[in-house]
Amino acid sequence: MMRVKAKGVPVVVYVPTPDAPEFFGPEITHDLEAFKAGCDVIVANRLSDVLADVADKVYTRDLFKRD
Repeated sequence: MMRVKAKGVPVVVYVPTPDAPEFFGPEITHDLEAFKAGCDVIVANRLSDVLADVADKVYTRDLFKRD
């Protein structure tokens, strides 16, 4: 994430809990729908059914929905 920010790309982190700490200074949002609408690319650790409607812009190494 720090490398992406260093290139000047705006980074937004979705955190479902409102009391989460900052992640190296990027914008943090708790609104999943606004997050999905406002991002061109979503990098996810794991695939989730809540990302099914934006699957075309999700990049992950979790190819089998289990890792």
